Formats: sequence, C-alpha cells, structure tokens
Amino acid sequence: MAVRSAAGTPEVSPKPWWLAVAGLIAVTVVLAATVYGRGVLPAETRDPGALVRWGFGIVQTVHNIAAAATIGALVFAAFIVPPALTGRGGKRRGSDAAGPPAEHPAFTRIMALAAAASILWTLSAMAVLVFSFADLVGMPISGSPEFAMQLASYITELPTGTAWLWVVIISATVATAAFAVRSPAGLAATAVLATVGLVPMILIGHAAGGTDHEQAINSLGLHLLGVCLWFGGLLALAVAGTRLGKDTAAVIGRFSILAGFAFAVVVASGLINAAIRIDLPAGLASPYGVLLIAKTAGALVLGGIGFLHRQRLIPALAAAAGTARAGRLFWRLIVMELLIMGAVSGLAAALSRTPPPGGEDIRPALTPAEILTGYPLPPELTPERWFTVWRPDWLWIAIAVLAAYLYLRAARALHRRGDGWPWVRSVLWLLGLAALVFFTSGGPSVYGRIMFSAHMIDHMALTMIVPVFLVLGAPVTLALRALAPRHDGSRGPREWILVLVHSRVAAVLTHPIFVAANFAGSIVLFYFSDAFGFALREHTGHVLMTVHFVITGDLFILSMIGTDPVPRRAPYPLRLLLLLATMAFHAFFGVTLMGSTTLIQPDWFTGLGRDWGLPPLADQQMAGAITWGIGEVPTLLIAIGVAVMWSRSDAREMRRTDRAADRNQDAELQAYNAMLSRMGERAYRVPARPDDRSEVQ
Repeated sequence: MAVRSAAGTPEVSPKPWWLAVAGLIAVTVVLAATVYGRGVLPAETRDPGALVRWGFGIVQTVHNIAAAATIGALVFAAFIVPPALTGRGGKRRGSDAAGPPAEHPAFTRIMALAAAASILWTLSAMAVLVFSFADLVGMPISGSPEFAMQLASYITELPTGTAWLWVVIISATVATAAFAVRSPAGLAATAVLATVGLVPMILIGHAAGGTDHEQAINSLGLHLLGVCLWFGGLLALAVAGTRLGKDTAAVIGRFSILAGFAFAVVVASGLINAAIRIDLPAGLASPYGVLLIAKTAGALVLGGIGFLHRQRLIPALAAAAGTARAGRLFWRLIVMELLIMGAVSGLAAALSRTPPPGGEDIRPALTPAEILTGYPLPPELTPERWFTVWRPDWLWIAIAVLAAYLYLRAARALHRRGDGWPWVRSVLWLLGLAALVFFTSGGPSVYGRIMFSAHMIDHMALTMIVPVFLVLGAPVTLALRALAPRHDGSRGPREWILVLVHSRVAAVLTHPIFVAANFAGSIVLFYFSDAFGFALREHTGHVLMTVHFVITGDLFILSMIGTDPVPRRAPYPLRLLLLLATMAFHAFFGVTLMGSTTLIQPDWFTGLGRDWGLPPLADQQMAGAITWGIGEVPTLLIAIGVAVMWSRSDAREMRRTDRAADRNQDAELQAYNAMLSRMGERAYRVPARPDDRSEVQ
C-alpha cells in the first residue's frame, strides 16, 4: 500500500526484512566456506574449542558488516543525502522561523543506522579481540584469571592485540559522535575517523602476510576502503528506503558514481592481493583459490548489476519520481545487490580464516635487507637502474590513476559545454602524476630505503619537482569551474572545496610565513629526530612521510607561483624574500650533512648488508651535497617564475590603468593636475597689508 512520505511524495513501505535475509545468507556462506577452507578443523597442537572454530568467522562477518555500515552511513550523511527538507529553489521548509529546519526523514534514518552500526561495530570488535586471542594461543574462551591475564598481555604486548584494541577505541569514539554530531563538518570528521578505524585492521589483515608485506598492506587497504564505501553505501541506501522522496534519483545517482569507483578499486586490489598471496595459476586450485574465485565472481556480478541499474533503473526512477512505481523500482535496485553482497561478505570472512597455499611460514633464510625493508637488496645502483628497477606502490598508483581520471573528466566537461581549459595545464597535471608514480614506485623509491643519497633525491623530487607540475595544473580552479553546485542542502565536492578553501585551517596552512617555516624547518625536525627512523622502519611512517613531503611542497609552490584560490597570497617582494630564505636554509642543512661525522640512523644503514656503493657515512655526506646542489635548482626556477609573474602583474596593472584613462579621458590625471594648480595658487598668493584693508573700509 502506498503512503505519503514526509518528503511529500508517495512511497512504498520499506522492506527491512531483506536486510535480515542478506545477513542470514552472509552467516550461512561464512560457515559453509569456513568448513570448505578447513577453518573449523581442530588445531594440531592446542584446540581453542568449537566455539572459536565456528564462531570466529561469524563475529568477523558481523564486525565487517557493522564497520562497513558505519562508514557508509556517515559518508551518506556528510556527502550524499540532504540533511533537511527543501522546497522550491532549495529553500528549507518544515520549520518555524525561530526553530531549526526540519530534518530530512532519510537523513534521520541514516544517522540511526550510523549509531546502531557503530555500537555493533564496537561490540563485535571486542568479540573479535577475544576470539583472535583464543585462536592464537589455542585456549578456549573462559572467565578464568589465567585467560584474563594472558588476554591483557595479548592486548598490551602483541601488535595484533594492540591493533584490535585501537579498533575498539576508534569505533567507540565514532559511536559516541554518531549520537551527538549533526553538523556537516562534524559528520565529515566522524566519517574520516571511522575510515581511520580501518588502518589497524589493514596492518594485521590476512593479506598483509603475503610475500611483499608493504604492497599487500597497500592493496588490502584499498580493498577494505572500496568495500566499505560500496557495501556500506548500499546498506545506507537500503535503510533510507523511499523516504528519500523526490531526492531518490539524485541520491542514487550520486551513490552510483561512488560505487563505480569503489567497484574498480575492489576488483583491482583483489587481483593484486591474489598475485601476492598465491602462485598463479596453480594456487587457484586450492581451497583458498576457489574461495577467492567465488568472491571475485560475486564482486563482478555486483558490478554488472550496478552498471545495468545505472543505465536503466536510475533514468526510470527519475521519470517515475513522485509515484508508487518509484518505490517498486527502488527495491528492485536494492534487493538483489544486498543478497549477493551478503554472500560476498561471508566469503571474505571465510577467506581470512583459510590458510593460503603453502601456509604463512616465513622463509628461514631472510637477508638483512629483507628483514629491514621487506624486499631483497636491489642490485648495485647504476644510471640505468634508476629507471629500470621498479617496485609498484599500489596506493600511490591508485591515487594517481584516480586523480588523472577526475581531472580529464572535468576538463572534458568544460569543453562539452563550450568553455575552454588550457591543454598545457592538463599536460602539466599528468606529468606531475607520472612523476609521483615514478618517485614512489621507481628506482629513487627502491634505493631510497637502501642509500641516504637516493632517499634525498627522492625527498627533493617529492617536495620540489612533483608539486610544481601539480600546482601548475590548477586542479582546484578546474574543479570549481566544472562541478555543478547542489541545491538540495547537501554538500557535494564543489561545496566542500569552497568550505575548505575559506576555512580557518586553510588560512593558517597557506599563510606565507607558515608555509615557508614549514617547508624549511620540517626538514631539520624530520632528519634529526626519530621521525626518519619511523619512516624507514614502519610502512605507516613511510606513507606519512610521502604525504608530508608532497603536501609541504604543494603548499609552498602554491604560495609562490600557484593560481588556485587561497585565503591569503603574499605580495611578490615577500615571495622572493621567502624563497631566498628557504634557499639559504636548505644550503645550510646540506652543508651540515656534508660536514657531519655522525651517521643518522646507523642501525639501519649499516645493517642492510650492502657491499656496493659508498660507505654509509660517505653516502650521507653525498646526500648533503645533493640537498645543497640539486635542491637549489628548482628553487631558482621558482624564483624566476615569481619574477615573471610579478612583471606580468605590473604589465596587467598598467594596461588596466590605461584602459581606465581612455574611458574617462584621463579624469584621474586631470584631477591630479587641478589639485597641483590649487596648491600652487595658495603657495604664491600675496596677503593684503592691514593698513590697505583699513583704507578700503
């Protein structure tokens, strides 16, 4: 029976029992797949009991679904669904003049989902923490003091236990915020925090134990993020139901775009994980390989269904807006995807409990370089090996591919509507992304973990070469011109870009003094503290180091020669002064390294087993020469760019003044001359004598 929604359009009563069916399918599949993958067989040494063998996969499935639902609901609330009811022209309705606007019923449901799912996420994370400990030590779950003491040691001393503790803390914090936060900025921050909750799971995930640990972590991180955005968004869409009313087609269209990107990330990262975990194609015949094939097939089927929906059902929903037929079309969109997604989630949980072919044993003869870096010592560095030795960093490759696609799509949108966009900027942007991939996956990155000098080349490139191309591509200007504004009260990409550009944080981060101090001072803080060691030892530190280098360089170049909007831009004389100051500071740092007799991070650079190239201390001194010599070349080029922009700015100002003078017949100059004339008359006027005035009287 059709009823009238709060949004003012007919709707079909939602069918929440489909969610229960999807959950039942997930549990059934995880049990069957775990049996097939031999995850419930008793351990050969110590058996944790039937509860752990059968229940571990179930609590993991519940945890994965709850985490995805939390992230998906928060992303929907912050970026996709309008928070309040709107009338014609985008004006909010349903509230009195003094009270707050009426909350959109779909937004209310989605926030309820976020609150409930985050609580379930917290409880299931606690359950996974206990089950993972029992499974690891082979001890049945109990309330004995011995079990409690060993569980406490597991949480505080072992990385896996500490990671799950962080998941519990983050999920509990998100649950608290889900009840209290309703502002767009607060919801966006909570969504980011929930996404950060995936990081501990990524670092200890089943794929992180592959032959290439760091790249397995990267691909697993991309995989989990894509799954949460896709599956979690689908759950949020199902819970919102037809309460979206007239906004149904718009919301589904926005989610369809997000789901398309997530689908590509999930499939690509899954294939990369497969290549890292098993030997192809022989490993596909193992139970692990069969489950992997089934999971991939399910994802492909979901992607195909989503494509058909985007091509057919979404236009039909737009045409049937405001009718009962729209509700039927909506549930036709949701039901099949939910059922298949439930099965895929069960397969994913079972896959984490299934040993890959060959097991997880580390090879006994690890070299010192493999122990420290995670990959074998590369061959002796020669000029051609800068370009021929590669170790793909899938995180930055994915970022570069996505950034290239979005940029070219925006440029094409401008051309389609008749607006131009300089092709030179597009080329510069693509060159910057290609350089980013090279300096994170090519020779400078591979040898940067082995030699200080190679690391410094990589540092200088990520800070002073890659940002130049990216900044000259003017991506923010392109996005603001290409993206259409929203009129339903929600914040899309364009709205969020404007919020960030005009925020106080942006005003501080892009302030010329702060940018210069950060660019010059962070290099000293990084290398003369343990931050450098953290970046060498830990994959998380290495990723944060790269992010810091690129962002620091972007902000500095943007303040010098960028054209994208910023809250405050320094005048040209101050820019040149700041450039000279940073150049001098880099030179001082380089000279300090050249004259140093103490090795930075000695345990690392002397423990790699490298028997070619310069000794570690001489190599460190070479890194100082690189900082002093090579690092100043981009700075000099940037200074030339600032001088050219200054000259062009003066020329534009002169042309503007000349055009204004032509329009008003030099009115400003005539007024100035008249003022000079009046001043001259007053200066040379002879006052009358007092006796002359008396005679006149």
